[in-house]
Amino acid sequence: MDEKPTISYRAKASNALRRGIGRDALIASICGGIVALMVGASFAAVPFYNWFCRTTGFNGTTQVATSAPSSAPLARKIAVRFDSNVAGGLPWKFEPEQTEIEVRIGEVVTVYYTVTNQSARATTGQAAYNVAPLTVGSYFQKINCFCFTEQTLAPGEKREMPVVFYVDPALAADHDNDGLNTITLSYTYYPVRDPAVRPLAAGEGDSHRGSL
Repeated sequence: MDEKPTISYRAKASNALRRGIGRDALIASICGGIVALMVGASFAAVPFYNWFCRTTGFNGTTQVATSAPSSAPLARKIAVRFDSNVAGGLPWKFEPEQTEIEVRIGEVVTVYYTVTNQSARATTGQAAYNVAPLTVGSYFQKINCFCFTEQTLAPGEKREMPVVFYVDPALAADHDNDGLNTITLSYTYYPVRDPAVRPLAAGEGDSHRGSL
């Protein structure tokens, strides 16, 4: 008479244990799926963020133009300042040939930056860039820029690199910028640890006027 309750209790405990294991496995599967989704979303967010910045000019990201504006430059002028920085780990000297110029809005302008590899080995860098005020990014149009690609410099090489740009005439119609007198274009070069393999000529053809 005393054995039946014991057997019943053990059976119930075993069933409860199996249910608990099944529930834990289901929860673990759901959690794993959520983690995988979050990881995938984080990788997708990087190119999406870059595309968003290029499209909207968010955070001072400049735009890429394929040609000059169709209309003539405006009479309104604006000063453009040039800033240069080099991140740690890249033995380069990097500076603009002019620190400031005055341009008409809609005028296509070419300026040069000079970079020198101060090490005894070939090094590669990639430039990050933005403009200030940050709200001007959508109006700053680059037709050509050394920042579009990685740059590899031989030991001791000095190079002049162009930036071809214009300030979009649409800026003049944005009344939030009526009092804007100065734009600062800023670059920071970062080291590239594993540069893309490509023929030497492909890295030089249209990116500089030659070694000095």
